[in-house]
Amino acid sequence: MVSVILEEMSLIAIQMTPQNIYDRYHAHVYFDQQTVERAADICRMAGEQFEVEVGRVHRKPVGPHPCWSCQLAFEAAEFDQLIPWLDAQRGSLNVLVHGLTGDDLADHTDHASWLGAAQALKLSIFQPREIA
Repeated sequence: MVSVILEEMSLIAIQMTPQNIYDRYHAHVYFDQQTVERAADICRMAGEQFEVEVGRVHRKPVGPHPCWSCQLAFEAAEFDQLIPWLDAQRGSLNVLVHGLTGDDLADHTDHASWLGAAQALKLSIFQPREIA
C-alpha cells in the first residue's frame, strides 16, 4: 500500500517544470553505456561554467536512481541560468531536478521535476526501517 502512495506522489511531481523555489538543489543527469561520455561532458561543462559541485559519474544505479547518473549540486542563485542551459545541452538525456529540504522522500517526489522523460525512482529506500 505504501509503495502505491509513493508512486502516486512521484507522478504528481513529474507534471511540474523546474521552478526556483528552494535554497539548494540537485540535478541528476541520467545516462547509459551509449551516452556516458556525453553525460560526463555536460556535467564537466556545467562545473566549468556555473557554480556547481559535480559529483561522480556513477556507472551503476545508486540510491533511488534507476539509471547510471551524475549529480550536480547548486544553490538557488545558479538555478535560473543552469536549468535552461542544462535543458538545451541534454539532448535525449533525462535529468531529475529536485530541491533539498532535508526530507529525502519529499525532495524526490513533491520537490522534484524532470527535464526530459520522467523515470520511476526507487522510493522504497526512503521508507523508515524497523529497528529490531
